[in-house]
Amino acid sequence: MPTLLSKSAPLALATALAMAPMIAPTMALAVPAGGYGDLVEQVSPAVVFIEVTATANATAQLPEGMPENLRKRFQQQMPQRAPQQGLGSGFIISDEGQIVTNHHVVAGAQEVKVTLADGREFQAEVIGSDAATDIALIRITADVDLPFVRFGASDAMRVGDEVVAMGNPFGLSSTVTSGIISGKARNINSGPYDEFIQTDAAINRGNSGGPLFNNAGDVIGVNTAILSPDGGSVGIGFAVPSDLVQDVVADLSDDGSVTRGWLGVQIRPMSDEVAQVLGLDAPKGAVIEAVSKDSPAAKAGLTKGDIIVSFAGSDISELRDLTRAVARTDPDETAAVTLLRRGEQIVVDVKIGVLAPQET
Repeated sequence: MPTLLSKSAPLALATALAMAPMIAPTMALAVPAGGYGDLVEQVSPAVVFIEVTATANATAQLPEGMPENLRKRFQQQMPQRAPQQGLGSGFIISDEGQIVTNHHVVAGAQEVKVTLADGREFQAEVIGSDAATDIALIRITADVDLPFVRFGASDAMRVGDEVVAMGNPFGLSSTVTSGIISGKARNINSGPYDEFIQTDAAINRGNSGGPLFNNAGDVIGVNTAILSPDGGSVGIGFAVPSDLVQDVVADLSDDGSVTRGWLGVQIRPMSDEVAQVLGLDAPKGAVIEAVSKDSPAAKAGLTKGDIIVSFAGSDISELRDLTRAVARTDPDETAAVTLLRRGEQIVVDVKIGVLAPQET
């Protein structure tokens, strides 16, 4: 299981590595006094158990250009590694058998097996995967109708709203936990587009890729990570918000990859001293430290020391605001960038480029 570290405790990804019948939500599904039984019965058929087999490739460590006779000799002497097994969760989003899960659940998979709540098993194909947001799209093919759920608007959720998490922690299929949204737009330093929903609904290893539902039965997040000193749930879990997931899934379903905009600058936060000089109540914006050669920023005339305060109409309060705004902009689209240069506010039009794929 991959692990991320925070300042206070290990942040462990919650995985064990870690006309079809649409399941139609109803606004009448406010939490009843008796619990979530009706909601669970309605949506659980679309929540799946994922088993992954990844074969370790020892020969990939051999240097390129090695003479064939030496390569064969080394391959014969190398110990054979046993296939690696992993577990996770997911949920069906279309009658075509498309399933959303986490990138880290299926990364490097040689074989992906999906088991439905009713016990049916299918071999799945990985359509595409995005490491930057930890979202993957896989697909199963069935000659029978498949149940599926739909996305809700994560931005409409409030801190304190009740949620239900479903998945397969530790391989225990069809497990349900409940809680509230404890926080929004959390940055846990796992990637450049962090904007997690925080919840106290119990999330454990194997829950990765499972859905986080609102009371109407809409998916408002994909359970992805936990903050934990020992790998178990301590009531601090994180889900990728559905508004972001839908954009990524749409891109992956198109061609199996995600295309993001590129500006071509290195940035840092504004200091308190600079904010005081500019007469600001608090630091804001993104200060350009360097501009990449031949980048969209360079061609538009952006320079070191410029402070970006708005991008394509979106205010830039902190660095990740700019990172996300640029990534959401289609390549070749022209964006208006408002910046402060030597205390004067100016607007520059920038034609956005394509961000090269990066390891995350």
